[in-house]
Amino acid sequence: MSNIRALAASRRQLLLGSAASALVATMAFPALAQSAPGTPKRGGALTLAVSPEPTTLVALTTTGGSERKLSAKVIEGLLSYDEKLDPKPQLATAWSIDPTGTRYTFTLRQGVRWHDGKNFTAEDVAASIRILQKSHPRGRTVFQNVTDIEIADPHTVTIVLSKPAPYLLYALAASESPIVPAHLYKDGDVQKNRANTAPVGTGPYRFSNWVRGSHATFVRNPDYWDTSKPHIDRLTVRFIPDAGARAAALEAGEVDLASENPVPLADLDRLRKLPNLTATSEGYTYNANGRRLEFNLDNPYLADAGVRQAVAHAINRVQLAEVVYLGYASPVVSPISPLLARFHTNDIEQYGFDVARAEKLLDEAGYPRKEGGARFSLPLDYNPYASDYGAVANFLRDALDKIGIRVTVRAQDFGSYVRRIFTERDFAFHVTGMSNLFDPTVGVQRIYWSQSFKPGVPFSNGSHYSNVEVDRLLEAAAIEPDEAKRRDLFVEFQKIVSRDIPVVNLVTIQEFTVGARKVRDHSITADGVNGNFADVWIAQ
Repeated sequence: MSNIRALAASRRQLLLGSAASALVATMAFPALAQSAPGTPKRGGALTLAVSPEPTTLVALTTTGGSERKLSAKVIEGLLSYDEKLDPKPQLATAWSIDPTGTRYTFTLRQGVRWHDGKNFTAEDVAASIRILQKSHPRGRTVFQNVTDIEIADPHTVTIVLSKPAPYLLYALAASESPIVPAHLYKDGDVQKNRANTAPVGTGPYRFSNWVRGSHATFVRNPDYWDTSKPHIDRLTVRFIPDAGARAAALEAGEVDLASENPVPLADLDRLRKLPNLTATSEGYTYNANGRRLEFNLDNPYLADAGVRQAVAHAINRVQLAEVVYLGYASPVVSPISPLLARFHTNDIEQYGFDVARAEKLLDEAGYPRKEGGARFSLPLDYNPYASDYGAVANFLRDALDKIGIRVTVRAQDFGSYVRRIFTERDFAFHVTGMSNLFDPTVGVQRIYWSQSFKPGVPFSNGSHYSNVEVDRLLEAAAIEPDEAKRRDLFVEFQKIVSRDIPVVNLVTIQEFTVGARKVRDHSITADGVNGNFADVWIAQ
């Protein structure tokens, strides 16, 4: 076993032990080191592989992973964050919060121009926040308490809240809350805005072209406000949906960088030992990613909590972590990741692996085995964003077959998947992920809050779950400035949703980025490759 595998296995054992879980949850996954530092050099080109192909190039109304990566290279945020999640200046150079926690004042960077030559001002910030508040899956939660946006002058803006929002200062990264040009978004349907596919930003790269089904190209912004950056001249983003193909492209030098576990896990050790490649797990503290199985509570079979509990008991999470993730994952039962230790609890319904219990629950629900052993049949969809989702779906199909639920796994492209699950709602259950992000109010609430159920809005409350007490707890936690009280609210929330079980939480994953050794400083912020790449350079 390699050193990386040994470290992952050690962490997994600690996470499985309840006595150590609180301690381990405060730790990051062991980092795979980036290549050696050096003095940045100007010039060169970088090819980044992503999957799936994005549906838009501006992350204004979506939380899609590819969209967030590409958007942040062109469209910036007010702040960026270091690995400790401490905020750093981006379009805002200074900020303050009044004692009531209801007024956030930002001093904006001067001398910044949009790529079309117009000046960046406070009007752009105000317009962007209003759009995010109305149309962004997480923005509706992040900015739900915003009642006014005051503009004192072109470079001073104050966000006024009706109630405190203790998470807001950490939600202003480019990939999470992009600031778009007001003059291009002032009219019409934001979803249909032409600038979504030909973005105009303030960032280090300007949009060049998008060849559907192949790649998108971005070029150096010569008028970037940080005048010594960016270092590279051209960024090409290739859309490579197959993990094996991404691994081959990295090995051959056709692609310079890919993130979020871009290659088959079985290939990781071999690839990182090659002289031209390296790997790192830095740049993921903004996410805390996990995998989950979300039920459609409008499905007549899965509307029964006993059936959902049976499904949960049929899943061996430890085996899933070993078989699908080769140990680069840890079993998890709570909707709040153990990586968010200050709010996580294991004192909830566990639904341990118990086939006999699952069988009994299905019998009690009125679904006995029929001739041939089947009880009923269901389709299972999976998010095609990452290669592991399909493998998880196949694992679950085999697990549920053992308790008499016949599952047909349905594969589809990303756009079809999003329409089926979140617009048409033509599904029974689906395998997907969830970024806990930096705070449960932002990363977790959208999945369980009844007001997040909005057909057509992706990656929100897909289960159509509604519980008045859960809504109350989440809404109270969202405005509670005292962290100890917030924890109590989130603990009670976890206990209730574990009993209601609209979602089966499966594993927390270790994520890594694979890239050419010559590519430097690509993961120096908390969101890593989702950052703006202003600091990336190519060692000659």
